[in-house]
Amino acid sequence: MSEGEWRSCRVRGIRGAITVDRDDSAAIVDATKRLLSAMIERNDVAVDDIASVLFSLTPDLHAVFPALGAREMGWTNVPMLHFCEIDVPGSLERVIRVLMHVNTTRSIDEIEHVYLDGAVVLRPDLARSTTR
Repeated sequence: MSEGEWRSCRVRGIRGAITVDRDDSAAIVDATKRLLSAMIERNDVAVDDIASVLFSLTPDLHAVFPALGAREMGWTNVPMLHFCEIDVPGSLERVIRVLMHVNTTRSIDEIEHVYLDGAVVLRPDLARSTTR
């Protein structure tokens, strides 16, 4: 970003979620990479613009930390933290959720939140045609 862009830069949150078929390390890492790739692509985010990433997982996922997928993508200096979602009866199972904080010149209305696979049902109001 240029100096002028940095002056108009704000920290924004980008939401994302994806489901996985099973509690398996490879499945979790692959899904995480797919989701993170879509989030940065759709919002034109460079890795240097990422301030932090928060991951939450439903209680039925515990084979691996999703940050492993981000690290394999080269995100070695991005602060990341994991949480377990509360176990609400009847809620969607095997979900990885992400809240990515980024420095951007985009307005809040220009942020595209990304919901993939079965997670589209979580926030159809925010999904904005993200079913691809």
